[in-house]
Amino acid sequence: MNIQTITKILIDAGIEENEAKKEIKMLLEHFSNYTELDRAKGIVLPEDELLKLEQKAKLRAETRLPVQYIIGEAYFMGEFFKVSPAVLIPRDETEILVREALRIIKENDFKAVLDIGTGSGCIACTIAKQTNAVVLGVDISSDALRIALDNVTKLGINNRAVFRKSDLYEKVRNDEKFDVIISNPPYIPFGTFVEPEIMHEPKEALFCGENGLKFYREIIEQSPEYLNNGGYLMFELGLGESDTVCAMMEKDFSEISIIKDLAGIERVISGRIR
Repeated sequence: MNIQTITKILIDAGIEENEAKKEIKMLLEHFSNYTELDRAKGIVLPEDELLKLEQKAKLRAETRLPVQYIIGEAYFMGEFFKVSPAVLIPRDETEILVREALRIIKENDFKAVLDIGTGSGCIACTIAKQTNAVVLGVDISSDALRIALDNVTKLGINNRAVFRKSDLYEKVRNDEKFDVIISNPPYIPFGTFVEPEIMHEPKEALFCGENGLKFYREIIEQSPEYLNNGGYLMFELGLGESDTVCAMMEKDFSEISIIKDLAGIERVISGRIR
């Protein structure tokens, strides 16, 4: 038994070869502290560590549990965030949203941000760590909020990113105003086929009605009550949703901008309150 034969366990389970190699690397680094540099030096992984790796690979192959849940963390915007099946795994697409938020916040010296549907807190924590803003993250899931609080402590940004259990704006006070409202809401329409790995993620954070548009509509409609003058509203977008979300925003927002991801999908939308 060696690393190559264990990698084949993942490939035989239908995981693309390059992805399988990447995931084996993640498992090795996390559970065995064994890096590519060790491998290049010809350092041999002990048999007990190979058995541990095989066990984790079989778990991944047989259950299709995402490797991030197996190791308990995911890499996002230069940091490792704690994750569990209670929260979505941070994705590259969301980095596009956060980078645009960082640009807007820094250019305008904004100080107050609301992150709706915060999940692991990766958006809230990144903004709090990289700007002078204080971020309130809200989520309906108590389990998700516990993960978010762990990430605040892990990154050492207590009192910069704070969290509250709330169904959208439900527990946001009327006197609380924000310079930016940001959200990566559930946007996959019910009945959409997804990969088996995705079915391990919290369904309430993935799927919604109204063809995936329900939460955009609800967040947009109430956002003017909570935005300061000149404030921004920002979303991650699902496939084919940009035109409809843009039309929803046009009543109260100007300077509407859409950013595409590397695949050419319109992935991020932002607008400034009139």
